[in-house]
Amino acid sequence: MGSGGGANIRPLWGDSLTNKRIGIFGWGLVAPRSPNIQAFKENLKNSRSWLEPFNGYGPDNFLVGQPEFCFEDYKGWIDERFSTNRFQKLKEKMDLTTQYAIGAFIQALGQNPGIEQQLQRLGSQARVYVGTGLGPLPTIHDQTLLLHRAQRSWDRFWGSPKRNSALQAYLEDPSGDPDAPPNPCKLTEDQKEAAEDVWWHYWTERSPELKEYLNEVREIESTDVEGDVAKGKLSVLKQKHRQHIRLQQRWGAPDPPWKSVSANLIWNIQNTPPAQLSMMGKITGMTFAPVAACSTFGLTLKLAMDAIRSGDARAVVVGATDPPPHPLTVGAFYNARVISADADVSKPLSGLRGTHISGGSVVWIVGDHDYLTKEGFRPLGMEPLSVGVTSDADHIITPSKEGPTSAILEAIQGAGLNAHDIAGWDLHATATPGDYTEVETLMDILPPSTLVTARKGTFGHGMSAGGGWELTAQYLAHENGEAFPTPLSRSELNEQIAKLHQRFVFDQSCNNHHGPVGKLSMGIGGINACVVSRPWEAQEAASVPK
Repeated sequence: MGSGGGANIRPLWGDSLTNKRIGIFGWGLVAPRSPNIQAFKENLKNSRSWLEPFNGYGPDNFLVGQPEFCFEDYKGWIDERFSTNRFQKLKEKMDLTTQYAIGAFIQALGQNPGIEQQLQRLGSQARVYVGTGLGPLPTIHDQTLLLHRAQRSWDRFWGSPKRNSALQAYLEDPSGDPDAPPNPCKLTEDQKEAAEDVWWHYWTERSPELKEYLNEVREIESTDVEGDVAKGKLSVLKQKHRQHIRLQQRWGAPDPPWKSVSANLIWNIQNTPPAQLSMMGKITGMTFAPVAACSTFGLTLKLAMDAIRSGDARAVVVGATDPPPHPLTVGAFYNARVISADADVSKPLSGLRGTHISGGSVVWIVGDHDYLTKEGFRPLGMEPLSVGVTSDADHIITPSKEGPTSAILEAIQGAGLNAHDIAGWDLHATATPGDYTEVETLMDILPPSTLVTARKGTFGHGMSAGGGWELTAQYLAHENGEAFPTPLSRSELNEQIAKLHQRFVFDQSCNNHHGPVGKLSMGIGGINACVVSRPWEAQEAASVPK
């Protein structure tokens, strides 16, 4: 068993600027069956899985982790700080990816009264690093469908012989355009739908009538703003709107396809969640969205710790957020052959049938420990010591041994530890054959006494947020005083993995490990993030809220 970390670690954390100690001063999350951090902690106390049927294709055999979330729970907090229409605007314009992050952030502010105002007082020394894995996928999907339907309607209108003199001439003499696509009327039923799209679009591009229409549009849009800019802009917008309505009525045309795409598409790009958190918290320091697939949370934590230790920041809001399970995501992962589709929970370290997709968010407030404790704030959970981030530089989805090994060693050495000091570990473990390689890699480094957990059988694969959920669960276990159970029973442990290691947390809670712990995440593209942490020492633990 490891030595507990006190003697080995203390020399690393001196008074030098680059060796500042880091504390967690707030956390919140949105996860399956867990709308907040309190529910998450309670749910961890039993071994049942939080997964549920997907049925995103109608009936199917997929299980997913569906986030439990109600944005209205945060209306009161938002209404206290912003104008009365702010909540409604957020609800209408922000997709769930951003709303999840806002909810988790508001939760994180609640653990340390006054931390919200402290982040504001820090000015540019408070930052926001919140990333994503998949980004606003449902919004892109929905707007793409709207555009497709609008384009089809548009092409059908202008590609009709009634409104297209070029097509009329072709129908009278097909030899006039030998490059024209096949007429759908002459094709079989199974070929017809795709052929219609090609046919209509081809003739829409050649419609003299559409050119006449577009010239009128161009004339409307060419109106300049004159005089007072604010009043002139509003006047021009109203004038253009009236002219466009008259134009559509005169031609009897559907709205152009470019009018079908909501501006919400650009309000929900990858940097929207951190940008919104900066607005919600009035945080004026650097804000951006690191993206590292399933390793995103670990990467944001590393960047935050680096910024604090370099003196560039005193506190950083870090996190990750991803949309709820979606047919596009489930289908893509199924065809990548890493997802289970037999309607039963696929547990890491067992049958290795594949993972389950989840969505949600996790947000931590990370800060300079000495500075914030002197200001009266209390650290949570454990102390993050080091984060190792590496790339496999090998395969898009199959992890190597070298990349994770390098990340693990980098994190352990960066913490000022030796491998034999590590008492507990949380795996990335996706219930795929990669679990075997991951355990093999781990046991080449760590002692057999290490107590190991794997939690994707509990809440599924939360994409960018998953590593943050697992790390939060690891920290909460130390506050709880014992390791939370997992859905895996001892009899289900894969026999080949059992030959590598025996000390796993199964479906019964057990005595916690005492000493430094590690957590590995491995993202698509071969991006690895390994976090090494330790319990607070006795005098520090006394100030950690229970």
